[in-house]
Amino acid sequence: MSNLLSLIGWTFLPNLVTGWVQTILYSIFIRAGDPKPQPGTPRWAEHRRRLHILVVSLYLAYTVYEADYELRRAGSFYADLSLPLSATERDVRARFRRLAALHHPDKTSNPDAVAATAFFVHLKTAADTLADPAKRFAYERFGPDVVAWAHCATVRDYVMRGAQVLVPYYAVGAAAMYALGLLGYLDWGRYWRWLALAGLLVFELHTVTRPSPPALFDRVVNPLLGYLVPNHPPYLPFQAISLARKVCLTLYIALSQIGPMLTADTSGGRVVVAQQGGDDEALLRQGLERLEAMAKSVDQDAQRLLEMELTPFSGDPEVMAGMRAKMKEWLVQNTIRADPMVRDALGQSFKKRRIDAPSGARGTK
Repeated sequence: MSNLLSLIGWTFLPNLVTGWVQTILYSIFIRAGDPKPQPGTPRWAEHRRRLHILVVSLYLAYTVYEADYELRRAGSFYADLSLPLSATERDVRARFRRLAALHHPDKTSNPDAVAATAFFVHLKTAADTLADPAKRFAYERFGPDVVAWAHCATVRDYVMRGAQVLVPYYAVGAAAMYALGLLGYLDWGRYWRWLALAGLLVFELHTVTRPSPPALFDRVVNPLLGYLVPNHPPYLPFQAISLARKVCLTLYIALSQIGPMLTADTSGGRVVVAQQGGDDEALLRQGLERLEAMAKSVDQDAQRLLEMELTPFSGDPEVMAGMRAKMKEWLVQNTIRADPMVRDALGQSFKKRRIDAPSGARGTK
């Protein structure tokens, strides 16, 4: 549910954040007195398109880092017992006996008895889980929630219980994607969204049913993280699944926010996103919007030029009155009389008039 709310929220937030960032950057990088790109101009729209892509990309990179940070902060039973992933059952029990001698509530010097008891119980739960092969298999693939799963004794029991959580998760995700698609929010990259969801499902099914960890994380991701970040613990299968879900959600947001912006049109002073698979009416509407934006831009430029031409006369009322009279006369001479309908009407009137008749004779009007 939180992933769905995040996806819906980032359908509306980027435009607001991009506007703030654009205003701040203009105030920093454009010196006082220099003209700033005005809304409705192609330059302003192109800046907004690029900033939109940058803002969303930085946010998506942060979400992946945040997911990794949360997994490291939550820790694992292996980290709590200071054991490697290859520890045997004997290693687990030996390690717990040494920790119990230090952290048993009757032997510890911690004044908070409740906290000491809770920590000792946590260590015992971790040791009991890792010492049992079936529970250890389930923990590595489904996380610490398996401790509360009742009536599970074998690997098959745990896998069937995990499927009861897995199926509703993907059913709700698919239904939400379909509903948002009907509302028009997920039109761009629809094929890739469904492909990513199907790929995530296959990856998770493979991870929870195979006896060994995913090869991608075991052979590539974990060694690479160990080389780049020496203190970074290796991912367990359930942590790999959690991270893959976050990356999949990140891909959805990227398709919704970045994908359409890559081919957006900014020539009309607005960021016009092309609709994938749209009909002729949608294309016509986009063309009319671009034409309207261009007309507004031309009108604003003409208004500015007129104001610049009239600036030297703005302080003299007599000159302004004379300018208005001359402009009115010019409009009559060059606009009204030059109109084809007006000229045709005058021509018809002159044909009916007898030019050579004496003044006052009939038929001259």
